[in-house]
Amino acid sequence: MASAPATAQLSQPGVAPARGPDAPKPSTIPAQVEPGTVPSADQGDPNGNAPIVPEAEFDAALPPLSGDINAPLEAIGRMTAPVTGAASPLPAPTTNQPVATGDTLPPVGPEDPELARPLPPIGSFDTTPLETAVVANPDTPEVRYETTLNGLDKLELADEFKSLSALNEGDGKAANTAQISARAREDEALAVRLMQSLGYYDATALSTVESVPNTPGRFRAVITASPGRLYTLSSIKILADPVVPEDLLTRNLPLKVGDPIEAARIQGAEANVSLVLPQQGYPFVKVGERDILLEDQAPQATGAYTLPVDTGPRSSFGKLTTTGDTVFGVDHLNVFPRFREGQLYDNRLTDDLRDALVATGLFNSVAVEPQRTGRTGPDGTEEVDLLVRQSKGPARTLAGTAGYSTGQGTRLEGSWQHRNLFPDEGALIGTVVAGTQEQGAGATFRRSNAGRRDRTFSIIANASHQNYDAYEAFIGTLAFRWSYDSTPIWQKKFTYSYGVELTGTNEDVYDFDLNRRRRGTFGIAALPGQVVFDQSDNLLNPTRGYRLKLNLSPETSVRGGVRPYVRTMVEGTYYYPVSSSLVIAGRVRAGSIQGIDRDDLAPSRRYYGGGGGSVRGYGFQRLGPFEPVNPADPEARRNPVGGRSLNEFAVEARYRFGNFGIVPFIDAGNSYEDSLPTFSALKFGAGIGGRFYTNFGPFRIDVATPLNPRPGDGKVALYISIGQAF
Repeated sequence: MASAPATAQLSQPGVAPARGPDAPKPSTIPAQVEPGTVPSADQGDPNGNAPIVPEAEFDAALPPLSGDINAPLEAIGRMTAPVTGAASPLPAPTTNQPVATGDTLPPVGPEDPELARPLPPIGSFDTTPLETAVVANPDTPEVRYETTLNGLDKLELADEFKSLSALNEGDGKAANTAQISARAREDEALAVRLMQSLGYYDATALSTVESVPNTPGRFRAVITASPGRLYTLSSIKILADPVVPEDLLTRNLPLKVGDPIEAARIQGAEANVSLVLPQQGYPFVKVGERDILLEDQAPQATGAYTLPVDTGPRSSFGKLTTTGDTVFGVDHLNVFPRFREGQLYDNRLTDDLRDALVATGLFNSVAVEPQRTGRTGPDGTEEVDLLVRQSKGPARTLAGTAGYSTGQGTRLEGSWQHRNLFPDEGALIGTVVAGTQEQGAGATFRRSNAGRRDRTFSIIANASHQNYDAYEAFIGTLAFRWSYDSTPIWQKKFTYSYGVELTGTNEDVYDFDLNRRRRGTFGIAALPGQVVFDQSDNLLNPTRGYRLKLNLSPETSVRGGVRPYVRTMVEGTYYYPVSSSLVIAGRVRAGSIQGIDRDDLAPSRRYYGGGGGSVRGYGFQRLGPFEPVNPADPEARRNPVGGRSLNEFAVEARYRFGNFGIVPFIDAGNSYEDSLPTFSALKFGAGIGGRFYTNFGPFRIDVATPLNPRPGDGKVALYISIGQAF
């Protein structure tokens, strides 16, 4: 950046100052000797000065040279003998005036042995530079100081100055006043830089260090800043080849004449050019070095701004190529792009391609780089190929989760998966569940990005044993599923799934005709589907936005006959940030089963309320209709039998501080025998939870109590799991 001409006049060391007209002139000794004549020794010069020593006598008085350059120097006393034949020595001078030419210097005193000693060799001298830093003497007490800053408050630079200040960094302590002064000089330069960054290029700063009155050993460092004039842009010029559209550069360089020459504003405007042009067909743009010519002689302080920009060719997408330790071939790579060949280049789509590859979890590293080809497309743009640099990462993963809740007990789940056992992206996943009330094992084949990006095809086989208050069942399931899902890396606003599910189950079911439980076998064929509209800001820990979810499953129950029915569930959640540390979260859920009597439904397909993911404070699945009272034992514990409808409501206040959080909450809901839920007989639970936030989601501990308990409900329920309640 060009700078204004300096106006301050600086003195130059070693140069004598100019003299005025009245200053005394140095004396001179004129030589008025006739040409061709040599004055005699006793004659003196024509002006009556001291006699001139003849050259022969002068040479004779010189000490002999030994020819040895390493010989000791003659002692000074030996060189003061009067010259033979010369005039008598002058008395010792009584003034500081120089001795006249030809006078003999008086002896300097008796011969000194130290003066006669030879000089040491030059190689024996220590050439280490002197230390310039101030080193504290441990025996010297520290001095204290305070700092006063003047002149930066109006420019709103005081806080930034304090964060960078050498005086502030010293915390008011120094070894001595020299160290305080050195820090103050550093802060002088800092204040000037800060003011210049806002366009005050005539800025000056002055530091002083003074003692605090009546306080021995305490000092005050004062930094006084003077911003001077504010420089503004007088012209803006961009040096670049023509672009399409014509105003692409000027439109995206957000500067105008009259703007202050502020460093952050100008750097931000130039960064905007580097950001936007690759999104508009110019992937190889290079912003050059700006030039600002300050004009401080004009009536106003201004600067002429010039920016060179090398835009490179206007480009369109070409083909995908690859190199490195190959995970995917070119055929599968072409499943990922959201652009077509020949489309105007946009580096956001290039970044999108890279993110999609990262989301597969199969790469140690992956990069996507545009490459010039020199090929011209039909629209006149240059086709740019994208080079995918692949580095294979580990494909196997072991994972585990654990949780506990009152009524459901402990639940442990472990999984092993190979994400690319059947290339491309054909994964095999094995799971094992071990819990106090659930045990099981399953296997899943999953093909990710199956035929098109983000589409997943899965085959799921699972067998489990579940033993809850509502039922005890052995369940086997085979399912086929197609889905478009979100992941923690790639959260999507719209997702869906659909498939086919075949389930065989043997369960104990309460027979109201016999007034007792008996085992029954059910065969179920279902076509489950789900649609999710997600406008939240985070998949695992949302703080703003909302989600809407609809589950619809036409099913047929086969148990002595074919009974078709439809299961539906609608859920909405909302997240409102009151502040950066407090979020209000709410949930509403309602479910219905149409087309079948409750007693013809397998107990595992009915709706239940209560538990950590429902109405907290009540036992798992213990909200809703119960078995009738046993006349033989009226006090016996009754088990839930489930219903055909459900409604739930929940509100949480999620307060976070650092990696921890406190969440008070209140829940309500119930399940009903009828096919449509009502608002009667709602059960309420309230409690408080703790959160520990990790990089994979919050660890949750909730403690709740039922507000309108029934006989047999516990006073306190505990829930421990990963993730928010909703």
